[in-house]
Amino acid sequence: VQLVESGGGLVQAGGSLRLSCAASGRTFSGQPMGWFRQAPGKEREFVAAISKSDAKTYNADSVKGRFTISRDNAKNTVYLQMNSLNPADTAVYYCAASGGSLYQGYNCWGQGTQVTVSS
Repeated sequence: VQLVESGGGLVQAGGSLRLSCAASGRTFSGQPMGWFRQAPGKEREFVAAISKSDAKTYNADSVKGRFTISRDNAKNTVYLQMNSLNPADTAVYYCAASGGSLYQGYNCWGQGTQVTVSS
């Protein structure tokens, strides 16, 4: 699977962005997908994940109630709707595909898209 993220940009605090991740490859619908982020000087951290059937989602505590992950298997695309953004959300956001479970085994990564939230 090859992954290409889009939708990042500059937004004011309190604003919203919707990230998209377009996947190529026949196995997309059979893989859990996730979003991760990495801020300058920090390690990459988990943001949200969705099961292959989109029946189950899992969000980091830091984004619960603000971010929503979804997928459209017919379009081979996974989304991250981000609301009530704050400067702490500034990071490069990466889409990833899991070769294992919803919680681990992410082994295929996109190139990332920058999200910058101004105060």
